[in-house]
Amino acid sequence: MDQLHGKIAIVTGASRREGIGAAICLELAKSGADIFFTHLRPYDQKMDYYIPEIDFPKELERQIKEMGRRVGSMELDISKPDAPSILLNEVEAQLGLPAILVNNATYSVDVDYRTMTAEMLDLHYAVNVRGTCMLTVEFAKRIEGKRSGSVINLISGQDKAPEPGNLAYVATKGAISAFTLSIAPDLAKHSITVNAVDPGPTDTGWMNPELKEYLLPKFPMGRIGQPEDAARLIAFLASDNARWITGQIIHSDGGFWD
Repeated sequence: MDQLHGKIAIVTGASRREGIGAAICLELAKSGADIFFTHLRPYDQKMDYYIPEIDFPKELERQIKEMGRRVGSMELDISKPDAPSILLNEVEAQLGLPAILVNNATYSVDVDYRTMTAEMLDLHYAVNVRGTCMLTVEFAKRIEGKRSGSVINLISGQDKAPEPGNLAYVATKGAISAFTLSIAPDLAKHSITVNAVDPGPTDTGWMNPELKEYLLPKFPMGRIGQPEDAARLIAFLASDNARWITGQIIHSDGGFWD
């Protein structure tokens, strides 16, 4: 069903086959959108769950093209101050004026109060807060008065329950929850919606069998979240069917409790 036909979507952080970013790209393309995604494999390669692949971004491009959609991508470090303008310039040059922005790229390293440093907090802030906020405002300034649009921010469940041992991540993602609520009224008058999605614990390759066994009873629906669960909601929020929904934090987590 081509609910997004004629729309151009930007998705940040689509580097891994099992990741939420890749699932979002495929779901948006399935719904009719042309796709431009960013990737930064050097970050993923530092993670202990990383599975080496020759060139997954090229494979993702191929899959999107086989759906009959236009597609572009680039390696981009969202933490760089000039990243928003570089990205928007490239999207407009290759595909045209975008209508959808999905802020999926994130920086996450577990730190507790004993191990958190100013440097570690700054690394999280540069991607999760500054990168997301500045890309959102650059996107909005470029499309206001020209077309309607949708911004979807990926967050965590910090407003549902505490996440001890993950302080830098939850602090910066909590900032994006507040940012979403406050920028939505500003952009509503320009027909730009802004919402945030908390996908809950999602099996993107980082869960070992012991963790899955621990988490499973906390999902009343009887299974652990999959990347496609978040992707389907994001495709809906990007569509005209969701044009009356803005400023919302949506917990798409299968009822997960902790």
